[in-house]
Amino acid sequence: MSRTINRVPSVDPQLARRVWKVVEELGYYPNTQARALVSGKSRIFGLIVSEITNPFFPEIVQSFEDIAVRHNYEILLTSTIHDPKRMELAVRRMIERRVDGVAILTFGMEETLIEDLRFRKLPVVFVDVGPHVPGVSNIRINYQHGIRQAVQHLAALRHVRIAFISGPLHLKSAVARKTAFEKSMHEIGRELPTELMVAGDHRMEGGMRGLVELLALRDRPTAVVCSNDMTAIGVMREAYDYGMIIPRDLSVVGFDDIRLSSFTTPPLTTVQMSQTLLAEYAFKALINEVEGTAPSKEGTEYELITNLVLRGSTALAPTQNLPVKPL
Repeated sequence: MSRTINRVPSVDPQLARRVWKVVEELGYYPNTQARALVSGKSRIFGLIVSEITNPFFPEIVQSFEDIAVRHNYEILLTSTIHDPKRMELAVRRMIERRVDGVAILTFGMEETLIEDLRFRKLPVVFVDVGPHVPGVSNIRINYQHGIRQAVQHLAALRHVRIAFISGPLHLKSAVARKTAFEKSMHEIGRELPTELMVAGDHRMEGGMRGLVELLALRDRPTAVVCSNDMTAIGVMREAYDYGMIIPRDLSVVGFDDIRLSSFTTPPLTTVQMSQTLLAEYAFKALINEVEGTAPSKEGTEYELITNLVLRGSTALAPTQNLPVKPL
């Protein structure tokens, strides 16, 4: 019976069918903790994300879990809410649960954990910050490719005053997106006045505040590139209160391509960072380490290319002044 339940391939198929029939009739569930003690494998992967309230992360979780189920793995999920202490506690909990590996997809707060995890010989995958050491894989995000496409798209639409609303600049991913925007603007020979670079927080409220700040300028921007889609949705919401019509009065570009972005009014032009591909790379890196099939002894690297997705929130630059918020 145990060989059948553990899916040993040498078991006679006819016998296996009889065993599974009895298992179903009795409602038997195997003791996975006992099995883990014997095999040394829990068949659980840890998954740490930044925050569940941002729709970008649930889409990663869903994709990662779908792949895990297909490979007969479970996931232990936690979110950090950008709190380093909470991150440390999450990793400790996963080590105590004897997970087989951890995917840390929090985009920029993992540095303090790298050394500790290395010495525990626990397979880990990071985004952007992983070192070249055994057992540590890294997914490098090519922010530049998609953001360059966005800037060139706006330039082709005759926008000259193009603003950028960043994410929180203590996150490496937010800095990387801001740097990619600056480099892309310099590539096309456009000026980048400091007043057009506004700090946001990767939330809708930050996008709303950012637009208010930009509309207070004497020479307002005609287009705004945002560090993520939630920021862009906040910009569009605040623009509505000002009586602005997007994209006639203001072109808006997001980043992430969350599912919600195709349902805004108008649908949001955005830079896609595929959540499905990110989850696939993370799971592949962990399973290769666990099964001993990793192609590199120094940890595997994957590159995720970003690409512009054109929708309805961008258009030719307006030739008249933007409206003022009604009293």
